[in-house]
Amino acid sequence: MSKLPYHKQIDIESTQKLREMLSSLPPYAKDFFRGIEQRTSSRTRIAYAYDLTVFFQFLQEQNPALREKPVTEITLQELEQVTPKDLEEYMEYLKYYDGSGDFYHYNQAQGIKRKISSVRSFYRYFYEKLDIEKNPASLVSLPKIHSKQIVRLDVNEIAELLDTVESGENLTPRQKKYHEKTKVRDLAIMTLLLGTGIRVSECVGLDLQDIDFDNGGIRIHRKGGKEVMVYFGEEVEQALLDYLEERMLLIPATEQDENALFLSMQKKRIRVRSVENMVHKYASIVTSVKNITPHKLRSTYGTQLYQETGDIYLVADVLGHSDVNTTRKHYAAIEDDRRRSARNKVRLREP
Repeated sequence: MSKLPYHKQIDIESTQKLREMLSSLPPYAKDFFRGIEQRTSSRTRIAYAYDLTVFFQFLQEQNPALREKPVTEITLQELEQVTPKDLEEYMEYLKYYDGSGDFYHYNQAQGIKRKISSVRSFYRYFYEKLDIEKNPASLVSLPKIHSKQIVRLDVNEIAELLDTVESGENLTPRQKKYHEKTKVRDLAIMTLLLGTGIRVSECVGLDLQDIDFDNGGIRIHRKGGKEVMVYFGEEVEQALLDYLEERMLLIPATEQDENALFLSMQKKRIRVRSVENMVHKYASIVTSVKNITPHKLRSTYGTQLYQETGDIYLVADVLGHSDVNTTRKHYAAIEDDRRRSARNKVRLREP
């Protein structure tokens, strides 16, 4: 196979995975996935497939009319006979259920909401196509999600985190052994995440030719395949230049990884899980209270950008949110603080 851009490789792998998962679902499920293909990413479709697999597992295990019937033989007409009460029982089931193997799955409100939303989309598709006459899923309310405070690093914690990455201070002896080999790369990744707000998947997907130092930006592939330029400042630029001096001396393990920007110790394109582990390693030294992940670094950048500009539309655009209301929901607390700070700005009468 000829070399393909990273995002194309991921799409191919996801497509193969989806085809594998669809083989264990009823044949008409393929119609649903063809119907949503143009407006969803391959990863989103895999999430849908997983959620529907859990739903059909529930029907097979818990529904008296479908018990022990092979999932692939459950018809649309039988699916139509599922009642809202059955779906409410499914919501209860999702809190705690047996997974494949010797472990159990737990879901809180957010996880339950996602899985029920997948089922609702599934039913709605066939209802709108007139393949079924009833849509019981539309009669079920989604769990209420209580808003959570944004977890992010404070300004002093950002500086301390980058200092820790650079110095390796307070790492274990075993961690320090590898730190000397990876600190320049780690600092480049951490600085890039904190200085641009890109997703970890976008970070690991970067190729050498995606960096444009002339314009101070990187070319990334957003969810859904959209290609955009994200711009960086001087600190990010310097961290990338330092790393590139080291990177140019490395010969990747495989031809497929030849253009990858960030390489692992095995000289392969670094994986999302590796970056997640790296962030946790350094962040746990800086703060034991906050659970810092790459996504929390993204929230940290978004918070700083909003505090500096007060422009929620700019933040939404830079972070790649398709709906500004998503951004506003995340940063509502900051907006409220800004509004509250205005209360003494206007004087009606001199004291």
